[in-house]
Amino acid sequence: MTINNKEPASVTAKLVYFVPPADGSKPYADINVDINSKEGEGRNWTRATHELEIENLRGKEDSVTLDVNGFQFFNSPATHKTFENDEEIEREYYPESIELVKKLTGASRAVIFDHTVRRRRPGEADNGPTKRQPVPLVHVDQTPESAAARVHRHLPASDAPALLKKRFQIINLWRPIAHPAYDWPLALCDYSSIDYKRDLIPTTLRYPDRDGETFSVAYAPGHKWKYLRGMTPDELVLIKCYDSQEDGKTALLTAHTAFEDPSTPPDAPLRRSLELRLLVFYD
Repeated sequence: MTINNKEPASVTAKLVYFVPPADGSKPYADINVDINSKEGEGRNWTRATHELEIENLRGKEDSVTLDVNGFQFFNSPATHKTFENDEEIEREYYPESIELVKKLTGASRAVIFDHTVRRRRPGEADNGPTKRQPVPLVHVDQTPESAAARVHRHLPASDAPALLKKRFQIINLWRPIAHPAYDWPLALCDYSSIDYKRDLIPTTLRYPDRDGETFSVAYAPGHKWKYLRGMTPDELVLIKCYDSQEDGKTALLTAHTAFEDPSTPPDAPLRRSLELRLLVFYD
């Protein structure tokens, strides 16, 4: 792969935002409908594309933190390298990642409740758990209601009430696998530029057996976008999906999206990445 050693300070790219239903009804989406499918198929909302500047944090990775901006980059190679088999990922990658997240955040307990391997496959549908591709839509994984529901869903009934009384978070641990992620990387929106009440719209996520909820994100020209160009498999980003510490000072979440980076080398391999979603608790 041919890489230009001169890092761009920023790039200008097209980001896809949510547009709410015209009739004022609550938005919904079917979990197994391809995000790129025609409007009206499996969802009742539309999309709009906006061109924005995305700052490249290469060389200034330490300028953002989980509690100020909502996300944080680290260099921490994984012992598990293959990421080809779900059972091996759960057996080998889960334990080391739990310990890593506890170390990086100071949490007393961390529980992984799922993972997703994403592989970009141009021209193919993203319509099932084994066919996940990078998501080209600005979104937030959880709402406060769905975050609390995750605690009840994934932990013993005897533990949940006490855990919910203390600070807890949902954090996504994201890293490229196999090769650097120059192709369709991840852009992250600085929490300080988000208007929580105006920009975030609760959206029902319909599973075959239940309903979940995410935040869709409405466009605002003041959103400040960042990314780390060419993230390697030895690098990771912790993405805050939810935080119960509503003190007016702490970043509560991170809007994020995959995007087509105009500075991507023409021969860059297609993006492959893995994300773990963790319930994270503090004493």
